[in-house]
Amino acid sequence: MADLRETIRKIYGSSPAYSQTRAGLPENYEQIRTIRDLLDINYKMVDAREQIRQNLIAAMRSGQKKYPGIIGYDDDVVPALDRAILSGHDIFLVGQIGQAKTRLAETIAKHLLSPIPVIEGSITNDSPMDLPADDLALLLEGQEPDSSSPKFHIGPESVEKILDNKFDTKVKWVEGAQRFRYVLATPDISVKDLVGYIDAIKVAKKGVEMYKIDSYSPGQLMQAKHGIFCIDELPVLDPRKQVALLSVLQEGRYTTGSYPVIFEPKTMFFATANPIDYTHSGKIIEPLYDRLKSHIHTHYPKTIDDETLIMLQEAKTPQCVIPSFVLKTLARLVQKARTSPEINQTKGVSVRFGIHGLELLVGESERTRAIPKQSATVLRHSDMYCLSQIAKFELSEIDDTLENRLRVFRHILDDSIRETCLEYLHGLDASALDAIKQEFSGKTFRASQKIVWKDGEASYESQLGGFARLTELVESQVKQVADVQKELESKMSESGVLNKNILLTDSAAGELRAAVLEMILDGLCFTSPKVLERKEGTYVAV
Repeated sequence: MADLRETIRKIYGSSPAYSQTRAGLPENYEQIRTIRDLLDINYKMVDAREQIRQNLIAAMRSGQKKYPGIIGYDDDVVPALDRAILSGHDIFLVGQIGQAKTRLAETIAKHLLSPIPVIEGSITNDSPMDLPADDLALLLEGQEPDSSSPKFHIGPESVEKILDNKFDTKVKWVEGAQRFRYVLATPDISVKDLVGYIDAIKVAKKGVEMYKIDSYSPGQLMQAKHGIFCIDELPVLDPRKQVALLSVLQEGRYTTGSYPVIFEPKTMFFATANPIDYTHSGKIIEPLYDRLKSHIHTHYPKTIDDETLIMLQEAKTPQCVIPSFVLKTLARLVQKARTSPEINQTKGVSVRFGIHGLELLVGESERTRAIPKQSATVLRHSDMYCLSQIAKFELSEIDDTLENRLRVFRHILDDSIRETCLEYLHGLDASALDAIKQEFSGKTFRASQKIVWKDGEASYESQLGGFARLTELVESQVKQVADVQKELESKMSESGVLNKNILLTDSAAGELRAAVLEMILDGLCFTSPKVLERKEGTYVAV
């Protein structure tokens, strides 16, 4: 036993005998499957905080994306995150709903934490290297270490596995995303949920003493060991529960209940808050507030391009074609809602408004045309009036009634459609507009959300037969839309956004023309002076 103890001590004290591909990750880690394999290479566990730091440095040096999927934060939030991580800080993210606060913490866990070797079956990410050298040597000899130790190193289940399997104890490599724990601070969250508790069922089944570690069921903090623990809406947590987190931030450890044991989760801590709660006196206890070293303020997308990329990245949509002008109008709608004096801006207008809106537009296009007419699913401006069902904002200047919400929503949507239509018609000279106006003399053009490109005499293609100048304008605008779609593809590629539904397909060419036609007809009603006006579903010359 003395020889084994000295051998293990020597392994613990020697340098790693492997090359690293990431912080603490052996290049052939997938072939390392047992405790014996770990000892053979002198494996060294790298602390989660240091993993994140080292992997961030590697990403910065190589030019790789540091936080994939995070859009619109390059100029402010990303530099602040970089500084905090390089400084080893626990982080407090402050921002309104739908500003990717939790997403940031998840992204860091997924992309900046390295896989670690964990004893199979452990729910507290127990690594054999969590044990002191002498304790591991005892277990490998089939003896239990002194139970009087005040520190929790690995759970009793992991201890039993090493006793049973010795050097052949299996380990599996657990990715960073699996070592991320998220807790939403609600009134029913208990201290036990955070730090663990005595499990009466374990006491009854195993016959263990009430206050032995065998009766302990780990809370979220220990389940985030060697990872990231994120608590959402921290100010909602009452002061007594906040105190339970204080010792983790202050000393990296805590105790729970009557256990004479010190728990060390070895985790990086993230918290989030809404600005209203963040500034409210007494919402966060002062010592906890102070020990969250870096406070980083998030924000909504500042540009239409960023809003658009986020929608395309996050929306879950079936096969369809999403025209760039519909996307731009939807992004405008969201951004205008965020600046409207009639909407309560303290509550915020989440990016989810745009994401869910894009999903809903696809469903509306399917409902009204694609399914009953068996046509391609191509989104149109006329589909957008259904979005009132996801307009979850609150009004501030007027009574917050459903009628007033619908009125405010309709006004903002009409304004957004007008701006986009005029943008596409920009550059048309007065003679071209006058020619179209003359072409409409004595004629009408019937338009409806339910009319498709090819469908007998009522179709758009058939009606356009009597409007040569309008047909020319449609064709030129279709080419312009195709160019904008290619520009959008390029922006998506630069940001790592994947969404095949912005690709223009031959099978959808007709329905794309229908969507462009509707945009042009609406735009001709917005020009100054007006060329057309809409009356009961038909467009006529002014």
